[in-house]
Amino acid sequence: MTDRRLWSYKEIAAHIRVQTDTVRSYRKHGLLPPPDHVEAKKPYWYADTVRAWAAARPGNRGRKDV
Repeated sequence: MTDRRLWSYKEIAAHIRVQTDTVRSYRKHGLLPPPDHVEAKKPYWYADTVRAWAAARPGNRGRKDV
């Protein structure tokens, strides 16, 4: 079953335990995947997209508490 909830910068930041501005910086530098949806010029990502990206991103040490 897929998780089709849309996440903003705030939800992504909470998921990977960083500040919201850090996630914005990731996007600015091309480190986030392209948004799945854009509404009123605000980007949103599906939760599954973020989870897959977070698991594969450099620095992820396979935390088991998430």
